[in-house]
Amino acid sequence: MHLWLRAEARATERRTPLLPEGAARLIAGGVQVSVERSATRVIADAAYAAVGCTLAPPGSWASAPVEAVILGLKELPESDAPLIHRHIFFAHAYKGQPGADALLDRFRRGGGTLLDLEYLVDADGRRVAAFGYWAGYVGAAVSLLAYAAQDGQLGPVAPWADAAAMRAEVTAALGEARPATLVIGARGRVGTGAADLVTRDLGLPVTRWDMEETAGGGPFPQIAEHELLVNAVLALPGVPVFAGSELLHAPRRLRVIGDVACDPGTPYNPIPLYDAATGWDAPALRVHDTPPLDIMAIDNLPSLLPAEASTEFAADLLEHLLQLPRGGGVWARAEATFRKHLGAV
Repeated sequence: MHLWLRAEARATERRTPLLPEGAARLIAGGVQVSVERSATRVIADAAYAAVGCTLAPPGSWASAPVEAVILGLKELPESDAPLIHRHIFFAHAYKGQPGADALLDRFRRGGGTLLDLEYLVDADGRRVAAFGYWAGYVGAAVSLLAYAAQDGQLGPVAPWADAAAMRAEVTAALGEARPATLVIGARGRVGTGAADLVTRDLGLPVTRWDMEETAGGGPFPQIAEHELLVNAVLALPGVPVFAGSELLHAPRRLRVIGDVACDPGTPYNPIPLYDAATGWDAPALRVHDTPPLDIMAIDNLPSLLPAEASTEFAADLLEHLLQLPRGGGVWARAEATFRKHLGAV
């Protein structure tokens, strides 16, 4: 097998799904590993070369041997070119997101295969590798920074050296403020990360909701009684709306929504108050002025703590990459999901 780690097209993406020590294990098992050079990846190119990886120019995956499996994290560069390889990345292509049909058509025309990381699941349907915990942890932090900055609006954010540095910045920004936070989806990876940051590490009050609290389908007036909402629930059929347009004009203490699940553009979005993700340059979008309500919806939050996030994710994914030459298991399930959605477009 030939595994090809591509450089990310997004300039703000610093994470990696493969660490040098993982690449070394793959090489020892007979896998050829190529790594595209990257100026933004949290791990230096030289660290991959030192364990036997072949370094390649950024973007050269498009002309890689057809048998190569292309590994990445976020979206491919914009193009209409047919896709001939097997690709592993977060494609966001199965829930009607903008551009989903066009991406699947590229696979159809090229004969390639999408093995979507979001749908890499075990026999019980549980994801085998996810950034969820760190997405929730960082998402809660950036949402608290947005709350602290509401006299104006939160300026750009940049990756922190580590989690301790991030917590110190949030603590300083909040000062004496102790916003009451509601985390919806609190028992999942994302919700656990958000709640850990808010209450365990910062000592702030948090209310945890999960399926029991939202089973009635809404509306949920209690949401307006909190100053910060962190949504950790993926947009799926049957998920109720947590914060709709009626919230904007109702009496509310709510000032910031941290939509860590971040699924704008899909009809299942439980926070249908915005239509595009926010970014590092402008982390918070103001959707109402009096009183203010901001939405933080960055869709690559763990990249703001790239070392911690990459270490955990890459360790979980590696055990399955080692099985990829033999196929089956999580890879067969991911391909079956792809074939199902390809046939539906």
